[in-house]
Amino acid sequence: MKKQLKCYIYTRVSTSMQVDGYSLDAQKDKLHKYADYQDMIIAGEYSDEGKSGKSVEGRPQFQQMLQDIETGKDNIDFVLVFKLSRFGRNAADVLSSLQRMQDFGVNLICVEDGIDSSKDAGKLMISVLSAVAEIERENILVQTMEGRRQKAREGKWNGGFAPYGYQLINGELHIAEDEAEVIRIIYDKYANTTMGIAAIATFLNNSGYKKKLRQNNTIEGFSTSFVKGVLDNPVYCGKLAFGRRKNEKIPGTRNEYHIVKQDKYMLNDGIHEAIVSEELWNQVHKKRQETGVANIKTHSLDHEHILSGIIKCPICGSGMYGNVNRKKHPDGGHYRDYFYYACKHRTFVNGHKCTYRKQWNEDKINAAVEEVIRKLVNNPKFKTEIQKHISQSIDTQELDREHTGLQERLKQVTGAKNKLANQMDNLSVSDKHYDKKYEDMQVRLDKLYDEIEEIETLIEEVETRLYNIKQEKISGDNVYQFLLFFDKLYDRFTDMEKKTFMKSFLEEVNIYEAEQEDGRILRSLKFRFPVFFNNQELYELDWDNESTVETCVLLSHQDVDRYVKLDYEPENADYMKDVTQKYTYGDITDWVQKNYGFHVTNLNIAQVKEKCGIEKRPNYNLVK
Repeated sequence: MKKQLKCYIYTRVSTSMQVDGYSLDAQKDKLHKYADYQDMIIAGEYSDEGKSGKSVEGRPQFQQMLQDIETGKDNIDFVLVFKLSRFGRNAADVLSSLQRMQDFGVNLICVEDGIDSSKDAGKLMISVLSAVAEIERENILVQTMEGRRQKAREGKWNGGFAPYGYQLINGELHIAEDEAEVIRIIYDKYANTTMGIAAIATFLNNSGYKKKLRQNNTIEGFSTSFVKGVLDNPVYCGKLAFGRRKNEKIPGTRNEYHIVKQDKYMLNDGIHEAIVSEELWNQVHKKRQETGVANIKTHSLDHEHILSGIIKCPICGSGMYGNVNRKKHPDGGHYRDYFYYACKHRTFVNGHKCTYRKQWNEDKINAAVEEVIRKLVNNPKFKTEIQKHISQSIDTQELDREHTGLQERLKQVTGAKNKLANQMDNLSVSDKHYDKKYEDMQVRLDKLYDEIEEIETLIEEVETRLYNIKQEKISGDNVYQFLLFFDKLYDRFTDMEKKTFMKSFLEEVNIYEAEQEDGRILRSLKFRFPVFFNNQELYELDWDNESTVETCVLLSHQDVDRYVKLDYEPENADYMKDVTQKYTYGDITDWVQKNYGFHVTNLNIAQVKEKCGIEKRPNYNLVK
């Protein structure tokens, strides 16, 4: 008795709205009829809906089928597909998958094509047809890209969403004045101030500007990636770029691709009106190139200007930079470097460049900042409070929803693109309207490719924002963890590690124009994360603000760098009526130890009183 053969049937459509004759139901019907005619037992059915045939990796049901074949789950003999194109369009994948099946004694039958891989002629036909299908798909892509390239040469918009600041009218870009104001502000601030990308985004958000909601964005706030995209897009000076991004195969993979930004691309005059002048765009573009290139150090390689950019000029408020003064031997060789912080004199004050010429010794400023941090972290309450911030969750629900929505849109548009590509694949050349249909389909395909590119850019932007938020949280946790062991670790750090920490912890270090009579240098410190001080969480310590309790003691003989005003209010007010019962040195010592975590001596207190002009009372402990 002849053995009854067993088979799997596999069906696939690029979208759930596949053309008649290729729908899932139509494929299943024909495969069932074929199995009945050949007296085969259908041991399993597998179906991928809305999946491209470009590779097997995005088809979970197909992969599951191959795994079941390899494990011998049903001991089948054949896999039935409607057409070879349903099995796959990538020649390498088709042949590789077929080989995996045949290694376990399973062959492929393409019902509509009349191909059986168990026969020699079938194997040859599969090789040829799969290669032809891949070539056709690549040709379609080449033709599509050439059509888009020609439109760019003519200065016409290539489709997709209009960039922010423009609106589409009859397929052409026209300035949207309610959006263009923001574009002009971004260019002006970047070109004519010291603001960077992050500062401009913060300025827009803090100034009450809201990003107009449209199809390609759902969040009103301005991000750094948005500002960067505006500054780098030549469309705003009346140009159209083509080929700024390219879908490239990831090396070492078979079917994995990623978007890669290109250094060289087509740039043509557009037929649309510019929002900013070409001169302004070139100015901004030049600045972007300059600030994007790191300077290479040639001396003092182990030294880093730890507070460079963080410490602010007391006149203009711009970040001060590190400067080196090199003392040389008579023969020209240098023997010692002296490091200073100085203003770059970039910011205009009252119409003139900043005139602050003083250079501060780096070691002196660094030591003052370090000492403040040491006093903060040595407070027992400080360590208790920062523990509460570590590992706190962050709310990214809104961005997560936007990301999910964009991914869904990308899936839909990609499905529509695949459907259209399949229709073009199967368009009969004998059709008297072939050329017109193909041209119409080509235009629609161009627009879909543009929309896909736009959505991918938006996804990249949202992912960047999510990454930055999470990195900020991670950075915050790292800073807090380090602060717990600041005294033990900081002195062991290299200059680069110290600089990294300071940039993660401090937003600004503000100084006086000159050292104060009492030895003070620091006017205020602003932190990136809240710190616990004086029984509250603060983002800033301000020594000019009377509402802030300042650091409290004489830290060393003859040097009152940081001190604090103590407002003592005893529980019993009547206690203060008796002059002989004043707040004692011992009381002060105990109070400072309890509230600030460090010890002060009687000498410290006396010196502070003397330095601050506080009248000394009689010593009532002397022998009378």
